[in-house]
Amino acid sequence: MNNTAEYPPIADHGLIGDMQSAALVSTDGAIDFFCCPRFDSASVFAALLDADKGGAFRVDANDPSTVTKQMYLPDSAILVTRYLANTGVAELIDFMPIDDPHVAHGRRRIVRMLRCVRGHFEFRVRVAPRFDFARRAHTTSVDGHHAHFDAGEVVLGLSSSEVLERDGDDATAHVALSEGDQAGFVLDATAGATPQRVKRDELQALFEATNGYWHDWVERGRYRGRWRETVYRSAITLKLMTYAPSGAIVAAPTGGLPEQMGGERNWDYRYTWVRDGSFSVRALLKLGFEDEAVGFSLWMRQRAEERRSDGSTPLNIMYRVDGSSDLTEEIVEGFDGYRGSSPVRIGNGAADQLQLDIYGEFLDALLLIDEAGYFLGNAGWADIIEIIDWLCDNWDRPEEGIWETRGGQRRFVYGRLMTWVAFDRAIRIATNRSLPAPLQRWTDVRDELHRTIHSKGWNAEMAAFVQYEGGDVLDASLLLMPLVGFISPTDPKWISTLAAMDRTLVSDSLVYRYDPSASPDGLAGSEGTFSLCTFWYVSALAKSGRVAEARLTFDKMLTYANHIGLFSEEIGATGDQLGNFPQAFTHLSLIVAAMDLDQALGNG
Repeated sequence: MNNTAEYPPIADHGLIGDMQSAALVSTDGAIDFFCCPRFDSASVFAALLDADKGGAFRVDANDPSTVTKQMYLPDSAILVTRYLANTGVAELIDFMPIDDPHVAHGRRRIVRMLRCVRGHFEFRVRVAPRFDFARRAHTTSVDGHHAHFDAGEVVLGLSSSEVLERDGDDATAHVALSEGDQAGFVLDATAGATPQRVKRDELQALFEATNGYWHDWVERGRYRGRWRETVYRSAITLKLMTYAPSGAIVAAPTGGLPEQMGGERNWDYRYTWVRDGSFSVRALLKLGFEDEAVGFSLWMRQRAEERRSDGSTPLNIMYRVDGSSDLTEEIVEGFDGYRGSSPVRIGNGAADQLQLDIYGEFLDALLLIDEAGYFLGNAGWADIIEIIDWLCDNWDRPEEGIWETRGGQRRFVYGRLMTWVAFDRAIRIATNRSLPAPLQRWTDVRDELHRTIHSKGWNAEMAAFVQYEGGDVLDASLLLMPLVGFISPTDPKWISTLAAMDRTLVSDSLVYRYDPSASPDGLAGSEGTFSLCTFWYVSALAKSGRVAEARLTFDKMLTYANHIGLFSEEIGATGDQLGNFPQAFTHLSLIVAAMDLDQALGNG
């Protein structure tokens, strides 16, 4: 079954979380994606990937005249879904309490508070877990105000202010509220726990503590620019995608959502990419959230210390949130996929790819942390020396590149660019701190990379830097050339490259990362514009003196956000959001673009 009526638009969701896992809540009040106890764990609810089999926690209004609206409480990750009908107005308040976020533990709680604002309202509630993408059976027991769903490794307890009834493997409730009335549900993922009847004062205490946590966190930020609400909503979203016990940031809290509706570009993003996390350091530091930036850097420090056991490369391109690297890709058999977009994949087969750019992103983040006053110790610097020495011997290898193409390895210019960054940043750290290093060797390779990019990465006929050496395809990743300091934003070669991108990759201010038909990536179909690249385009325009265009592009891009300011990975031809949701890459690049634009406009 893949009736589109059963699947809300990807953008019709909000995100709640507790910095160890997260859940998506649709605008009609359904939790249709939730993995437990971690981001990268098996699913509890996954109706977003199969409306029939995936499972959901639904809160449906009985009145057919009901329309819903959704909002976040200001400066908070508490989500409010409002139900408006002929009979009255009600609200569903969703959040996950913050319990010792820096300590890894198996307890996840989702609190759902229903209250009638005026008139009267009736709801049908159904809790229908389907564990491990519906591959693991469970038993259900219901007793008055509480229920157990036992799947062995994961046991859910449901406590309710309302009487629950068993319906097969599910639990249901009928809720009737008049003005001022409140009902509550707490889903508690704690093996062996016996849920108790929900008390109103306990729910209120959890609500106030959670709201207070988020207010206190936002208060630490130092951004005071033109787009405060937008920037801090993105910051909260990044925080929600951070696994606090390790400091790792997942690329997205979902997997399997399509980059092309009905197509095969359906990847699992519930892991931590070295690239994405390293880019987040710049955004977090710019906002003043140093603890989070340092937390990710310490996580990366551990990965550098461990290095790959097979000796092929020093770092994997991605890891699980605890730093392990078991990411074997498999297909969830029998799952329809979002609106028929199959196969649904969990794990990620790109984990073993060679992507040389990650070393540049890692070293760039390390330099930023160093300049913020957090210095590497002697052992850490020794690990960096080994990594850069490995890069000296391997920088010229063909690779899969930033976009993780599955169409064969090439000498991608972006990989060259970020390898240049790796050497440049390593040299700066060594020089700034008077650290021992083979500086002459590193400098020679850095300079050779610079010459190689200008000679082999430049297409004179196109008057542009291109995707790979000897190619004739443009690539939006090269928008970072002036942003990382490789080339002046007013250099004629850059200006002509930007002009070529304007003509080829930009569509009404939105930016494609590349043209798959011109540069086959090993997959069928096409894709939407890449939101990360659009925000990079804003920064590049601002740096290149095209400030008015940069502001217009930024403001137009904001119109593609969903109703509460969240972005997925891509924007489709009709303005729909595509890909996993929400996307860390998009939100971190939004933050940096806003601050670059503020500076260009005279407020940065």
